[in-house]
Amino acid sequence: MHRLNFHHLHYFWAVAREGHLTRAAERLHVSQSALSSQIRQLEAQLGQPLFEREGRSLSLTETGRMVLSYAESIFSLGKEMMAALDNHRAAGIRRLRVGSDATLSRNFQENFLRPLLATSDTQLLLRSGQLETLLPLLKAHELDVILSNRPVSSDARQPWRCRPLSRQSVCLVGPPRRDDQPFRLPQSLQDCAMILPGPDSELRGRFSTLCEQWGVTPKIRAEVDDMAMLRLLARDAGCVALVPAVVVQDELQQGQLVQYCTLPQVEETFYAITVERQFQPPGLAALLAAWKT
Repeated sequence: MHRLNFHHLHYFWAVAREGHLTRAAERLHVSQSALSSQIRQLEAQLGQPLFEREGRSLSLTETGRMVLSYAESIFSLGKEMMAALDNHRAAGIRRLRVGSDATLSRNFQENFLRPLLATSDTQLLLRSGQLETLLPLLKAHELDVILSNRPVSSDARQPWRCRPLSRQSVCLVGPPRRDDQPFRLPQSLQDCAMILPGPDSELRGRFSTLCEQWGVTPKIRAEVDDMAMLRLLARDAGCVALVPAVVVQDELQQGQLVQYCTLPQVEETFYAITVERQFQPPGLAALLAAWKT
């Protein structure tokens, strides 16, 4: 077989990802006829068809699926190479690009990165956003790691590596109590206004299950998806808040808030999400090794 034409392979990869010749041609800024010609040349070189037509769309043959798997690895490795080179352009400065899920505690993120904050040879590039937005950036090697309180599942096309970093207890916190009466579960829940994570939160679901078991209907003052805002409201609103202890670690240490109790069988798990790479970004391996559940 002649040497593989990577230009043809790239065009095939683009068409396979789009599933449509016209859209792929528009994205590649080439004519549809030129793109078709490149695909036919690749099929001729490989000796097997790569696509089957289904109306105006294209579907991969069995050979096409196998070739796509190799193409994904080849072009992913190319992106990794460019990212690694970019990391070394600044003389003596290493870069670590960290994404964080918008619902993640900023205290946890800072705790995770603290070993690098004391060094002068590492430049941190931090990006926050929805997990669904960050994952494509990780796959394209535009991020080195994503910190999240939600796990992701891996499959053949999405080879995520989802590593648990820490499990944190979840507690009820609030302002210092004016009386000496202890906060008791579930009785004390009947009389307090509460700040809770949003209804889609896993923590909220577990708390709601406990309330159903106890026969308690909480008085909800606010529902908050963002942990940074939940932290502020917990500190300033005078209500009882449901949070992992790490979210309000500073307020607890300073006495602005008091931990009333931990919730039985409710924890939050923090994850580091990465992809398989030929070379691990500097500093990341040490950070991950320092966090063991």
